[in-house]
Amino acid sequence: MSYYPPVSPYMAGLSGKCPRCGQGALFQGFLGIRPRCAVCDLDFSSADSGDGPAVFVMFIVGFVAVAVAFLARFVWFASLIAALGVSAMVALALSLALLRPFKATLIALQYRHKAEEGRLEE
Repeated sequence: MSYYPPVSPYMAGLSGKCPRCGQGALFQGFLGIRPRCAVCDLDFSSADSGDGPAVFVMFIVGFVAVAVAFLARFVWFASLIAALGVSAMVALALSLALLRPFKATLIALQYRHKAEEGRLEE
């Protein structure tokens, strides 16, 4: 078994790289996870971030989008349609920008903490 120096889960997540070696690509497409790392052959089949990234992104994007809507409407005196349009564009752009790094970070944290399927003791 080869030795791989520890990789920060946050750096692996931000770069979208393998959580073990920090070099191989984690994603296949926009949000699809590769079956294995091309560099260290780590199996990603058990990696499941679930709904976690979407929840974190919704909290952040929702706060920013509402703040932008209020700024546009009450500080810049934009019309309601313009304020909602700007807010929707900001929400869409932030959602697309944040979802991939959050998903990769949660997968890297699962790897770091050896998360696995829950079991009941009998």
